[in-house]
Amino acid sequence: MKRESRKIDKRAADSKPAGAEPSAESAFASFAAPLVDHAIECANAVHDDASPEPLHALRVSLRRLRSLWWAFEPLLDKGENTRQRALYKYLATAAGKTRDWDILIELIAQDESVARKMTPKLVEARGGALATSRETLSNADVKQLLQDALTRANKELNTAHERVSLQKFADRRVATSERSLKKRIKRASHAKRSNYAAFHDVRKSGKKLRYLLEFFEPVLSGSHKRILKRLIQIQKRFGALNDIVASEMLLRDNMGLLAGSSDTDAALHWLRNERKRRMRAAAGLLRKM
Repeated sequence: MKRESRKIDKRAADSKPAGAEPSAESAFASFAAPLVDHAIECANAVHDDASPEPLHALRVSLRRLRSLWWAFEPLLDKGENTRQRALYKYLATAAGKTRDWDILIELIAQDESVARKMTPKLVEARGGALATSRETLSNADVKQLLQDALTRANKELNTAHERVSLQKFADRRVATSERSLKKRIKRASHAKRSNYAAFHDVRKSGKKLRYLLEFFEPVLSGSHKRILKRLIQIQKRFGALNDIVASEMLLRDNMGLLAGSSDTDAALHWLRNERKRRMRAAAGLLRKM
């Protein structure tokens, strides 16, 4: 991520004419191009490396792209922007199906007695998911899709008649994202513990704001170090909760793979208790905000 940020900073600086304030339209490519390159690199790695890291990196990269397209939504064709963000979500979900098995395997490994019997079957299921992920990403032609999306967005922005100050634009989009996060935090703070959706909304909104701060940090007015620190806390605590919820759901949806195994009940019992613990921890963090 730091390497990507350095690339973005350098390209933004190179695109700024001497003595002129850069516009959001002219700076878009300096943000988007490194992300597109990185996503393509990750997609290629998925086909050569079956380990969890490339899949996780690809999913994160696609989520960052989706957030960037959201940030520039006011300057882009609404219909095209919506379709593009849906595409990024679809590709991230394709990578995520295998990543979800990786997380479940990692969690089950915490109980050696259960992991010893369940892991071989989980690894087998993970192999099937990986084959599907690879096929989906290959058929989608990720490289061409992302490069075409970048070209279209660039063309639209570069031919726009009006120009918006990058700093003012970035400040407004970050402020909009901050307001959205505050609303979701308030809603989740009053929600019942069983209402995981409210907690999940906080996580998604917090992640989007964090990405925006990382994109625009060099040009934003004022300091955002305090809010960024809080966002890291949200992502860590709510991400841990999401891992448990997703793993419990994945195991329940694939009970046929482990039919007749008492270890499945033990695993579900552990996941259920861990979910409650992590839900309390997430709720505790909200009370401090």
